[in-house]
Amino acid sequence: MTLQVPTKGWKMASQDELLQRLARLEAIEEIYRLKSQYCAYADDNFNPDGIASLFTEDAVWDGETFGRYVGREAIRRHFKEDAGDFVFCAHLAMNPIIDIDGPDSARGKWRLIMPATMLANGEKEARWFLCGYDEEYKRVGGKWLFKSIKCHVNFFSPHRTAWAETAVP
Repeated sequence: MTLQVPTKGWKMASQDELLQRLARLEAIEEIYRLKSQYCAYADDNFNPDGIASLFTEDAVWDGETFGRYVGREAIRRHFKEDAGDFVFCAHLAMNPIIDIDGPDSARGKWRLIMPATMLANGEKEARWFLCGYDEEYKRVGGKWLFKSIKCHVNFFSPHRTAWAETAVP
C-alpha cells in the first residue's frame, strides 16, 4: 500500500528539516521512556539505585512536603530511607507536555495520580495522591536524564474521606 500525500500548495521539507523533526520526536519519545522508567522504579518499592540512575549528578528532586534533595546521591538516600511507609503505590503519569530546548536540554510538565497503601500507626491505609510535575531534562553521553523534578502536591489524602477539603489548587 502506498501512502498518497497531497502536495498541492505544500512546500516539501528539506532533508535538514526532516532530520531536525526526527531528532525532536526521538528526544520526546526517549523522555517519555525516562518518565515511565522513573514510575516503574517508584512502583518497585522506590528502588533507590534505579531511581538515582535516572538523574544527573547535580540533579534536584523537590517534592515540597516530601523534601528537597540536591545531587544524585542525596536523591538515592532519600528513596532508600524515606519510602518505607509505602506498602503499595501505582504512579500513573499522564498529560505530558514536552518542549525540546536544544540538542541536549528539554522541559516537561506531567500530571500524576497515584493510589497508594501506607502504614499509618501500624495499620494499612488507602490513600490518593495527586500532583503536577515540572521537570528539566539533560542529555548526557547521548542519554536523557532528569536535571530536576519539582512536584507540586495537590493532595495526599486517605481514601475513606473526601479530598475536597485537602486539595491544593
